Amino acid sequence: MTLALPDLSQLPIQANLSAVAIVLVAMAAVALIETAIPLRARTRWSVRHLGPNLALTFITFATNIAFNIALVLTLAWFETIGFGLAHGLALHPWAALVAAVLVLDFSTYVAHIAMHEIPGFWRYHRVHHADPAVDVTTTIRQHPGEGIIRYAFLTLFAIAWGAGPAAFAIYRVWSALQGLIEHANIRLPLWLDTALSLVITSPNMHKVHHSRDAQYTDTNYGNITSLWDRLFFTFTPARRGLDIDYGLEGFDEPADQTAWGLIALPWRERGRTVEGAAHEEDIDDATDRPPATARSFSGRRTARSDIDDGERSANGDPAHEL
Repeated sequence: MTLALPDLSQLPIQANLSAVAIVLVAMAAVALIETAIPLRARTRWSVRHLGPNLALTFITFATNIAFNIALVLTLAWFETIGFGLAHGLALHPWAALVAAVLVLDFSTYVAHIAMHEIPGFWRYHRVHHADPAVDVTTTIRQHPGEGIIRYAFLTLFAIAWGAGPAAFAIYRVWSALQGLIEHANIRLPLWLDTALSLVITSPNMHKVHHSRDAQYTDTNYGNITSLWDRLFFTFTPARRGLDIDYGLEGFDEPADQTAWGLIALPWRERGRTVEGAAHEEDIDDATDRPPATARSFSGRRTARSDIDDGERSANGDPAHEL
Protein backbone atom coordinates (compact mmCIF):
# COMPACT_ATOMS: atom_id res chain seq x y z
CA MET A 1 0.00 0.00 0.00
CA THR A 2 1.35 3.42 -0.97
CA LEU A 3 0.90 6.13 1.67
CA ALA A 4 0.36 9.64 0.30
CA LEU A 5 1.71 12.52 2.35
CA PRO A 6 -0.36 15.73 2.51
CA ASP A 7 0.40 18.28 -0.21
CA LEU A 8 2.75 20.69 1.53
CA SER A 9 1.88 23.38 -1.01
CA GLN A 10 -1.60 23.54 0.49
CA LEU A 11 -0.68 24.57 4.00
CA PRO A 12 -3.73 25.90 5.91
CA ILE A 13 -2.17 29.33 6.47
CA GLN A 14 -5.19 31.27 5.21
CA ALA A 15 -7.50 29.34 7.51
CA ASN A 16 -5.26 30.13 10.47
CA LEU A 17 -5.14 33.82 9.60
CA SER A 18 -8.93 33.85 9.31
CA ALA A 19 -9.20 32.24 12.73
CA VAL A 20 -6.88 34.88 14.20
CA ALA A 21 -9.05 37.60 12.65
CA ILE A 22 -12.18 36.04 14.18
CA VAL A 23 -10.56 35.91 17.61
CA LEU A 24 -9.37 39.54 17.39
CA VAL A 25 -12.82 40.78 16.37
CA ALA A 26 -14.38 38.77 19.19
CA MET A 27 -11.80 40.14 21.64
CA ALA A 28 -12.67 43.70 20.64
CA ALA A 29 -16.39 42.98 21.03
CA VAL A 30 -15.89 41.48 24.48
CA ALA A 31 -13.74 44.47 25.48
CA LEU A 32 -16.65 46.76 24.60
CA ILE A 33 -19.00 44.64 26.71
CA GLU A 34 -16.52 44.90 29.59
CA THR A 35 -16.88 48.67 29.55
CA ALA A 36 -20.68 48.38 29.70
CA ILE A 37 -21.08 45.74 32.45
CA PRO A 38 -17.73 45.39 34.25
CA LEU A 39 -17.37 42.91 37.08
CA ARG A 40 -14.73 45.19 38.60
CA ALA A 41 -13.76 48.80 38.12
CA ARG A 42 -10.61 49.41 36.10
CA THR A 43 -7.40 49.80 38.12
CA ARG A 44 -3.88 50.91 37.28
CA TRP A 45 -3.09 47.31 36.34
CA SER A 46 -5.94 47.35 33.81
CA VAL A 47 -3.96 49.94 31.87
CA ARG A 48 -0.44 48.69 32.58
CA HIS A 49 -1.08 45.09 31.53
CA LEU A 50 -2.64 46.00 28.18
CA GLY A 51 0.61 46.38 26.19
CA PRO A 52 2.40 43.29 27.60
CA ASN A 53 -0.75 41.16 27.30
CA LEU A 54 -1.27 42.10 23.66
CA ALA A 55 2.42 41.53 22.91
CA LEU A 56 2.22 37.98 24.29
CA THR A 57 -1.09 37.50 22.50
CA PHE A 58 0.46 38.18 19.09
CA ILE A 59 3.50 36.05 19.90
CA THR A 60 1.10 33.24 20.78
CA PHE A 61 -0.83 33.74 17.54
CA ALA A 62 2.42 33.37 15.58
CA THR A 63 3.60 30.24 17.39
CA ASN A 64 0.13 28.68 17.34
CA ILE A 65 -0.11 29.08 13.57
CA ALA A 66 3.08 27.05 13.22
CA PHE A 67 1.84 24.43 15.71
CA ASN A 68 -1.59 24.27 14.05
CA ILE A 69 -0.16 23.70 10.58
CA ALA A 70 2.16 20.96 11.81
CA LEU A 71 -0.61 19.21 13.73
CA VAL A 72 -3.21 19.50 10.95
CA LEU A 73 -0.80 17.92 8.48
CA THR A 74 0.01 15.19 10.99
CA LEU A 75 -3.67 14.45 11.68
CA ALA A 76 -4.46 14.43 7.97
CA TRP A 77 -1.78 11.81 7.38
CA PHE A 78 -2.94 9.61 10.28
CA GLU A 79 -6.49 9.93 8.97
CA THR A 80 -5.43 8.51 5.61
CA ILE A 81 -4.17 5.34 7.29
CA GLY A 82 -7.13 5.04 9.65
CA PHE A 83 -5.03 5.32 12.81
CA GLY A 84 -6.71 5.98 16.16
CA LEU A 85 -9.35 4.52 18.46
CA ALA A 86 -12.23 6.37 16.79
CA HIS A 87 -11.66 4.62 13.47
CA GLY A 88 -12.54 1.29 15.03
CA LEU A 89 -15.82 2.47 16.57
CA ALA A 90 -17.82 3.14 13.38
CA LEU A 91 -19.38 6.27 14.85
CA HIS A 92 -21.83 8.48 12.98
CA PRO A 93 -19.91 11.45 11.53
CA TRP A 94 -21.60 13.93 13.90
CA ALA A 95 -21.02 11.69 16.90
CA ALA A 96 -17.38 11.28 15.86
CA LEU A 97 -17.00 15.06 15.64
CA VAL A 98 -18.51 15.64 19.09
CA ALA A 99 -16.41 12.87 20.61
CA ALA A 100 -13.22 14.25 19.06
CA VAL A 101 -13.92 17.77 20.40
CA LEU A 102 -14.55 16.32 23.88
CA VAL A 103 -11.32 14.32 23.74
CA LEU A 104 -9.36 17.40 22.71
CA ASP A 105 -10.98 19.41 25.49
CA PHE A 106 -10.06 16.68 27.96
CA SER A 107 -6.46 16.83 26.74
CA THR A 108 -6.39 20.53 27.59
CA TYR A 109 -7.80 19.78 31.04
CA VAL A 110 -5.06 17.21 31.65
CA ALA A 111 -2.39 19.57 30.32
CA HIS A 112 -3.67 22.34 32.59
CA ILE A 113 -3.41 20.16 35.68
CA ALA A 114 0.09 19.08 34.61
CA MET A 115 1.15 22.72 34.33
CA HIS A 116 0.07 23.27 37.93
CA GLU A 117 1.56 20.09 39.34
CA ILE A 118 4.88 19.76 37.49
CA PRO A 119 7.39 22.41 38.66
CA GLY A 120 9.07 22.84 35.28
CA PHE A 121 5.71 23.33 33.54
CA TRP A 122 4.45 25.70 36.24
CA ARG A 123 7.33 28.08 35.54
CA TYR A 124 5.84 28.77 32.10
CA HIS A 125 2.19 28.69 33.11
CA ARG A 126 2.70 31.19 35.94
CA VAL A 127 3.15 33.89 33.29
CA HIS A 128 -0.59 33.59 32.68
CA HIS A 129 -1.47 33.50 36.38
CA ALA A 130 0.70 36.46 37.34
CA ASP A 131 -1.72 38.97 35.79
CA PRO A 132 -3.01 41.21 38.63
CA ALA A 133 -6.05 42.27 36.59
CA VAL A 134 -7.95 39.56 34.74
CA ASP A 135 -9.88 40.63 31.66
CA VAL A 136 -10.27 39.62 28.02
CA THR A 137 -6.63 40.53 27.27
CA THR A 138 -5.48 37.94 29.83
CA THR A 139 -6.90 35.13 27.69
CA ILE A 140 -3.91 34.61 25.39
CA ARG A 141 -1.28 36.08 27.71
CA GLN A 142 0.79 32.95 27.38
CA HIS A 143 4.49 32.12 27.30
CA PRO A 144 5.68 30.31 24.14
CA GLY A 145 6.90 27.51 26.38
CA GLU A 146 3.35 26.93 27.55
CA GLY A 147 2.27 26.62 23.94
CA ILE A 148 4.72 23.76 23.43
CA ILE A 149 3.34 21.97 26.50
CA ARG A 150 -0.28 22.44 25.45
CA TYR A 151 0.30 21.26 21.88
CA ALA A 152 2.27 18.25 23.07
CA PHE A 153 -0.79 17.07 25.01
CA LEU A 154 -3.14 17.97 22.14
CA THR A 155 -1.00 16.00 19.69
CA LEU A 156 -0.83 12.92 21.91
CA PHE A 157 -4.58 12.79 22.54
CA ALA A 158 -5.59 13.75 18.99
CA ILE A 159 -3.45 11.05 17.39
CA ALA A 160 -4.41 8.38 19.92
CA TRP A 161 -8.11 9.08 19.45
CA GLY A 162 -7.93 9.58 15.70
CA ALA A 163 -9.25 13.15 15.61
CA GLY A 164 -9.41 14.62 12.12
CA PRO A 165 -8.25 18.07 10.99
CA ALA A 166 -11.83 19.37 10.91
CA ALA A 167 -12.51 18.42 14.53
CA PHE A 168 -9.19 19.95 15.57
CA ALA A 169 -9.96 23.22 13.74
CA ILE A 170 -13.41 23.46 15.33
CA TYR A 171 -11.99 22.78 18.76
CA ARG A 172 -9.21 25.37 18.46
CA VAL A 173 -11.55 28.18 17.39
CA TRP A 174 -14.18 27.24 19.95
CA SER A 175 -11.51 26.99 22.65
CA ALA A 176 -10.17 30.46 21.88
CA LEU A 177 -13.61 32.08 21.84
CA GLN A 178 -14.57 30.30 25.06
CA GLY A 179 -11.35 31.59 26.63
CA LEU A 180 -12.31 35.17 25.81
CA ILE A 181 -15.64 34.75 27.59
CA GLU A 182 -14.30 33.09 30.72
CA HIS A 183 -11.56 35.68 31.23
CA ALA A 184 -13.79 38.66 30.44
CA ASN A 185 -14.28 41.24 33.17
CA ILE A 186 -18.06 41.14 32.81
CA ARG A 187 -20.76 41.09 35.43
CA LEU A 188 -23.36 38.38 34.94
CA PRO A 189 -26.28 37.66 37.28
CA LEU A 190 -25.09 34.99 39.69
CA TRP A 191 -27.97 32.69 38.76
CA LEU A 192 -26.99 32.89 35.08
CA ASP A 193 -23.29 32.32 35.70
CA THR A 194 -24.11 29.39 37.97
CA ALA A 195 -26.43 27.90 35.35
CA LEU A 196 -23.77 28.27 32.65
CA SER A 197 -21.21 26.56 34.89
CA LEU A 198 -23.35 23.42 34.86
CA VAL A 199 -22.17 22.85 31.29
CA ILE A 200 -19.38 25.25 30.35
CA THR A 201 -16.59 27.10 32.12
CA SER A 202 -18.41 30.31 33.02
CA PRO A 203 -16.70 33.69 33.65
CA ASN A 204 -17.02 33.55 37.44
CA MET A 205 -16.07 29.89 37.54
CA HIS A 206 -12.79 30.62 35.79
CA LYS A 207 -12.12 33.74 37.89
CA VAL A 208 -11.82 31.37 40.85
CA HIS A 209 -8.90 29.71 39.09
CA HIS A 210 -7.04 33.03 38.95
CA SER A 211 -7.06 33.48 42.72
CA ARG A 212 -3.82 34.01 44.63
CA ASP A 213 -5.16 31.49 47.12
CA ALA A 214 -4.00 28.03 46.05
CA GLN A 215 -7.06 26.25 47.41
CA TYR A 216 -8.92 27.97 44.57
CA THR A 217 -6.10 28.31 42.02
CA ASP A 218 -5.79 24.55 41.91
CA THR A 219 -9.42 24.06 40.89
CA ASN A 220 -11.59 24.82 37.83
CA TYR A 221 -9.08 23.72 35.19
CA GLY A 222 -11.66 23.21 32.45
CA ASN A 223 -11.42 24.95 29.09
CA ILE A 224 -14.74 24.57 27.25
CA THR A 225 -16.82 22.29 29.45
CA SER A 226 -17.04 22.12 33.23
CA LEU A 227 -17.67 18.37 32.93
CA TRP A 228 -14.09 17.35 33.67
CA ASP A 229 -13.85 19.48 36.81
CA ARG A 230 -17.08 17.97 38.10
CA LEU A 231 -16.09 14.40 37.23
CA PHE A 232 -12.62 14.61 38.76
CA PHE A 233 -13.46 16.66 41.86
CA THR A 234 -11.60 19.84 40.86
CA PHE A 235 -14.73 22.02 40.73
CA THR A 236 -15.26 25.09 42.89
CA PRO A 237 -18.61 26.93 42.70
CA ALA A 238 -18.81 29.92 40.38
CA ARG A 239 -20.13 32.16 43.15
CA ARG A 240 -16.66 32.25 44.70
CA GLY A 241 -15.39 34.10 41.62
CA LEU A 242 -17.10 37.34 42.64
CA ASP A 243 -14.41 38.37 45.14
CA ILE A 244 -11.03 37.09 44.01
CA ASP A 245 -7.56 38.58 44.50
CA TYR A 246 -5.91 38.02 41.12
CA GLY A 247 -2.24 37.37 40.44
CA LEU A 248 0.70 35.67 42.14
CA GLU A 249 2.62 36.81 45.19
CA GLY A 250 6.15 37.92 44.39
CA PHE A 251 5.39 38.94 40.80
CA ASP A 252 3.69 42.30 41.20
CA GLU A 253 6.74 44.44 40.50
CA PRO A 254 6.35 46.62 37.38
CA ALA A 255 9.52 45.07 35.92
CA ASP A 256 7.92 41.62 36.09
CA GLN A 257 4.84 42.83 34.24
CA THR A 258 6.53 44.14 31.09
CA ALA A 259 6.53 42.06 27.91
CA TRP A 260 10.19 41.20 28.35
CA GLY A 261 9.73 40.59 32.08
CA LEU A 262 6.99 38.06 31.31
CA ILE A 263 9.06 36.31 28.64
CA ALA A 264 11.91 36.00 31.15
CA LEU A 265 9.64 35.05 34.06
CA PRO A 266 10.12 31.25 33.81
CA TRP A 267 13.82 31.73 34.55
CA ARG A 268 13.41 34.23 37.34
CA GLU A 269 14.57 32.92 40.70
CA ARG A 270 11.84 34.66 42.61
CA GLY A 271 9.32 32.57 44.46
CA ARG A 272 7.07 32.67 47.44
CA THR A 273 7.39 31.30 50.95
CA VAL A 274 4.60 29.50 52.70
CA GLU A 275 3.66 32.79 54.29
CA GLY A 276 3.33 34.44 50.88
CA ALA A 277 6.48 36.62 50.99
CA ALA A 278 8.79 36.84 47.98
CA HIS A 279 12.19 35.20 48.29
CA GLU A 280 15.07 34.06 46.12
CA GLU A 281 15.55 30.39 45.45
CA ASP A 282 17.61 28.01 43.38
CA ILE A 283 16.13 27.72 39.90
CA ASP A 284 16.77 23.99 39.93
CA ASP A 285 15.04 23.48 43.26
CA ALA A 286 12.14 21.08 42.92
CA THR A 287 10.06 23.39 45.10
CA ASP A 288 10.17 26.27 42.62
CA ARG A 289 6.48 25.66 42.01
CA PRO A 290 5.04 26.78 45.36
CA PRO A 291 3.04 24.27 47.38
CA ALA A 292 -0.67 24.66 47.94
CA THR A 293 -0.15 27.00 50.91
CA ALA A 294 2.23 29.28 49.04
CA ARG A 295 -0.02 31.33 46.80
CA SER A 296 -1.92 33.28 49.43
CA PHE A 297 -2.70 36.98 49.27
CA SER A 298 -0.99 39.64 51.42
CA GLY A 299 0.90 37.03 53.41
CA ARG A 300 -2.25 35.27 54.60
CA ARG A 301 -1.44 31.60 54.90
CA THR A 302 -4.13 29.36 53.50
CA ALA A 303 -4.43 25.64 53.02
CA ARG A 304 -6.88 23.28 51.43
CA SER A 305 -8.08 22.39 54.91
CA ASP A 306 -9.39 25.95 55.25
CA ILE A 307 -12.25 25.19 52.88
CA ASP A 308 -15.50 25.04 54.83
CA ASP A 309 -16.44 21.51 55.76
CA GLY A 310 -19.75 22.01 54.04
CA GLU A 311 -18.00 22.63 50.74
CA ARG A 312 -15.82 19.56 50.63
CA SER A 313 -16.52 16.40 48.75
CA ALA A 314 -15.93 12.90 49.99
CA ASN A 315 -12.32 12.94 48.81
CA GLY A 316 -11.49 16.18 50.62
CA ASP A 317 -11.61 18.59 47.70
CA PRO A 318 -14.16 21.35 47.02
CA ALA A 319 -17.58 19.75 46.72
CA HIS A 320 -19.69 19.56 43.59
CA GLU A 321 -22.16 22.18 44.66
CA LEU A 322 -23.71 24.58 42.19
